[in-house]
Amino acid sequence: MDSRISVIIPALNEAGCLRDTLTALGHPENVEILVVDGGSCDGTDDLAAAAGTRVLRSPAGRARQMNLGAAAATGDVFLFLHADTRLPCRFEQHVRAALRDPVVIAGAFRLHIDAPERALRLIEWGTNLRARWRHMPYGDQAVFVRATTFRQLGGFQELPIMEDFEFVQRLRRAGRIVIVPAEVSTSARRWRSLGPWRTTWTNQLIICGYLLGVSTERLATWHYQPRLAAGNEHFKKSC
Repeated sequence: MDSRISVIIPALNEAGCLRDTLTALGHPENVEILVVDGGSCDGTDDLAAAAGTRVLRSPAGRARQMNLGAAAATGDVFLFLHADTRLPCRFEQHVRAALRDPVVIAGAFRLHIDAPERALRLIEWGTNLRARWRHMPYGDQAVFVRATTFRQLGGFQELPIMEDFEFVQRLRRAGRIVIVPAEVSTSARRWRSLGPWRTTWTNQLIICGYLLGVSTERLATWHYQPRLAAGNEHFKKSC
């Protein structure tokens, strides 16, 4: 029998894009979908429930929400999906095919950014090259992992930022990560909030700061303050 996949979606005020994300999932066999709401005030939880999705409620914080979802999940494989990212058709087949290799402990998808700007094509190219050659995908590439491996590693560290980067670093030390030959499509809003190149530069600065030992609290400030100053409502933490 095919392995059971649990798709875990942490969400906070994501009503504007969650419907498309859930619609893209469809109704694949032996797949459960869990939306872990971090205290939305825009109807995100009601939207997810109306779509027939299992809804869990959690204090805000992506790592905390994903850990709670994993604790409640029943699958043999956990797939962590951002609320603004759509999985490809037959995603479950790609996940199961990748994990049939016993050497592979985790994987992710190629990245497509859902906007026409040429700068975003270059960012996609760089992201996919890094993920393929360094086996270092980021969270917006829909990382999936065997449930046993996730539990053995202790799940996500509950950090205010960089939780996916830190987790994938531990995965790399534990075994092989593959990039499957299919794309997720993620919203361009993060790159549009500050502009593609400023966003990319800020992201790289945060990664360098993390590797140099800068506290994740300070890194979170570097990440969120410019976007809040630009008036991006998505990055507001509470209602």
